[in-house]
Amino acid sequence: MERLSHGAPSFFIRDKIGFVNYMDNHHDDGRLALWCACPPGMREGLVKARPEQYFVPPYVGFRGWIGVRLDRDPDWDDVERVIRDAYLAVAPKKLISSYLDR
Repeated sequence: MERLSHGAPSFFIRDKIGFVNYMDNHHDDGRLALWCACPPGMREGLVKARPEQYFVPPYVGFRGWIGVRLDRDPDWDDVERVIRDAYLAVAPKKLISSYLDR
């Protein structure tokens, strides 16, 4: 489900568990980006390998979330994977099981 959260379009599981936020120049940071939940251990490698594309976002970075720049000609398959991983990082086990069974 999509709804505004803190003024930004955000995506939720069962209307309560956030997993992706769409940010357009958040507090004048100059970025068009997604902030996404991230599985443990994934963020550090992505940020280190491609700092022009990935970053630690403010406010949610301490929870392990990752920022994905959309204004730097991203690989859309990579963006899709980050969104899918965000969902899987926070979804209840029952939903993960039904998602993986598709």
